[in-house]
Amino acid sequence: MNSLFLIFIGIPAIEVFLMIKIGGKIGALNTVSLIFLTAVIGIYFARLEGIKTIRSGVMNLYQNKIPIYEIISGASIAVAALLLIIPGFFTDTVGFLLLIPFTRRILISSFVKRGNSKENKENSNILDGEIIEDKDKKDEL
Repeated sequence: MNSLFLIFIGIPAIEVFLMIKIGGKIGALNTVSLIFLTAVIGIYFARLEGIKTIRSGVMNLYQNKIPIYEIISGASIAVAALLLIIPGFFTDTVGFLLLIPFTRRILISSFVKRGNSKENKENSNILDGEIIEDKDKKDEL
């Protein structure tokens, strides 16, 4: 509940603060133009990265490999495109970071490591066992 509250209140507050600060430095018209420019450039690069990811995924399928990284990468590119469409400098910065393959790989690997550590903690109470039938009791029945 608290994290959703921070997302819905905090991010727009950061965006408004940054727009006011940057608008005070470069002017209102330049700020609006810059927001539109980052959206157009971001969508263009998101399209290019998406096409690269699809090609890489198809190559993995041809090699009978599961394209797990490409699936996660494609989802992060879609999130990046959404963040770039939303007007603001903070969301544009996060969107551009998700579009860069190097930073995207770092973010994905950190989320995978975090998911694996949670999964291992949850499964630590599981015991494997085997049922062995007693031949003597089977003959009595």
